[in-house]
Amino acid sequence: MRKVRIRLNRRNKKKIIGCLIALILIGGITGAILLTKVKPKTSAKDKTNNQVNNAVEEQPKLKIVDVDSKSRPYAVMINNINIARPYQSGLQDAYIIYELIAEGGITRMMALFKDQTTARIGTVRSSRHYYLDYAMENDAIYVHWGWSPQAESDVKKYGINNINGLVYGNTYFWKDPEVRKKGVGTEHTAYTSIEKLDAAVAKLKYRTETNKDLLFNYSITEIDLSKREGAISATAIDINYSSSYKNHYDYDAETKTYKRSVNGKAHTDYVTGKQYEFKNIIVYQVANSSISGDYKNRQDIDNLGTGTGYFITDGYAVPIKWSKKSREAQTVYTYENGEEITLNDGNCFIQIQPKGQTLNIN
Repeated sequence: MRKVRIRLNRRNKKKIIGCLIALILIGGITGAILLTKVKPKTSAKDKTNNQVNNAVEEQPKLKIVDVDSKSRPYAVMINNINIARPYQSGLQDAYIIYELIAEGGITRMMALFKDQTTARIGTVRSSRHYYLDYAMENDAIYVHWGWSPQAESDVKKYGINNINGLVYGNTYFWKDPEVRKKGVGTEHTAYTSIEKLDAAVAKLKYRTETNKDLLFNYSITEIDLSKREGAISATAIDINYSSSYKNHYDYDAETKTYKRSVNGKAHTDYVTGKQYEFKNIIVYQVANSSISGDYKNRQDIDNLGTGTGYFITDGYAVPIKWSKKSREAQTVYTYENGEEITLNDGNCFIQIQPKGQTLNIN
């Protein structure tokens, strides 16, 4: 067979190469168009998974605390003497505040801060031993400026992580000269901040992860106490500690919070000027007595065991029971049927009154 040999000159070669390139380009464009038009089908299962994922992403979170956070709170002793109260700062950032009686009919407060950045907290005052019970039940790092002999002994006995202004006053606290100029004694002018407390914890190598659950459960959706057994209207509340310490709350139906007053005056923040307000209030009474041989008439309280009180939120109050098995144990708060209470999403003021003092809920 005779072989046929085809010779291509330079011009013919260029034409053929040009045609090949054109064909490749056309093929690529056509393929791209087809790829963009043909989309993979979404199965019913994929659609369901996407809906579930979107629902998880859109699920609202609590505002008052991060339930997934393992950080320990700070429990800061707050001076509540009448002359110092106008200069209290930062308390609106606390998620729980306790108030108990102290010597001479005055009260002190202990404010708990968790995952906050509060720049001014105070004024900070000295410890009383029974406040340690409530610091321990929240696994809190205890912050104070000074202590009673009983508190000093118990801090050592229970190994409580504490930050004491008497020891670290120039580093992790400060005294405000402007408050001093207003005629307030220097012992009533001490402040701290979360930044300074974080620095103290790092320096002192305290444990930073909590070993306890939150004291309360919280509900994102509003809890309606009006349908609970024993519910009563609660729009005006009087909670007395002594003849010279009388707390009052007015319910604001628009904000669904309780605005706090003390001795007939709005209880306001020194920095913001805003009246303190609370979403939840728990109030109950315990017996107190003077410590034998204590020349300052310091008090002891009978806060272990069981008792009754009220849980107040969103304009209603219901009777509750409380129980505390030991100083370290968390106080358990239940409805009368034994079910643990759940708080509305917001801060809580725990008012532990002396037994026999006035409590009016209207």
